[in-house]
Amino acid sequence: MGAAIVARNIARMVETYARDKPPEWRPLIYCWRGGQRSRALVRVLAEIGWRAWQLDGGYRAYRRHVVATLTTLPQRFDYRVVCGLTGAGKSRLIAALAEEGAQTLDLEMLARHRGSLLGDLPGDPQPSQKSFESQLAAALAALDPARLVFVECESRKIGNLQLPDALLTTMRASSCVRLDTPASLRVAMLKTEYAHFIDGPTGFVERLTHLTPVYGKKTIERWREAATRRDADALVAELLERHYDPMYTRSLAQNFPRAATALVVHANDASEANFRALARDVIDRTRAHAPATV
Repeated sequence: MGAAIVARNIARMVETYARDKPPEWRPLIYCWRGGQRSRALVRVLAEIGWRAWQLDGGYRAYRRHVVATLTTLPQRFDYRVVCGLTGAGKSRLIAALAEEGAQTLDLEMLARHRGSLLGDLPGDPQPSQKSFESQLAAALAALDPARLVFVECESRKIGNLQLPDALLTTMRASSCVRLDTPASLRVAMLKTEYAHFIDGPTGFVERLTHLTPVYGKKTIERWREAATRRDADALVAELLERHYDPMYTRSLAQNFPRAATALVVHANDASEANFRALARDVIDRTRAHAPATV
């Protein structure tokens, strides 16, 4: 019975998924424990002419490998944690650092989330926890332990995804780079990054209701009215002042003690050229502190 089921599945895969693949296609085949099912498919694909590979031990062994990697590998790197108030441009600086040749770990890109109550990306759902961990393990494995790794300051969770304890613990003990940005510029950049909420305030209002237990119905209603009439400047400024800035400041002091002695850079405008210049400045000022040995 098992052989018949496997044979039907192999026929379906060959007739659908594999039929248009080029001769140089080299698929990696796995099942739960890397046994007979995946071996049978590898053999059939090899007879057709494709160089198929079987994942030794199957997906179960791969998951053990990912979990083990995320327990030990994060501790091999010397991180510089980019911190700064909400809207300061931390993600922009991480991207600029990568463009300038620095080594970066972009956790929010891997998580498909900006890391706040309003941080989900429209039309781009977050991966599963297991998929996120697989991508994170691969990203860490591609880094060079002899070079600094710039990473954005994050809480334990990015949206619905949780960071591995080993990575979070190491980041929290690391030196920091603080990005200081004027409030007016932070508001302007946030309006650009969250334009989908400003243009379609229904989702914005829905998210704000989650803050009702903290600020009360009257405040939330006032914010709802501001969002509805698209008074974004005043609303974003007040949200930063009353909610995001105090919360971020407390969290940073509690979880990243070395932020108090951080290297400080200032953003004066939102242009790519300005952030590239900031990135070069950060690289120059941190280069002398890179680890000499692995």
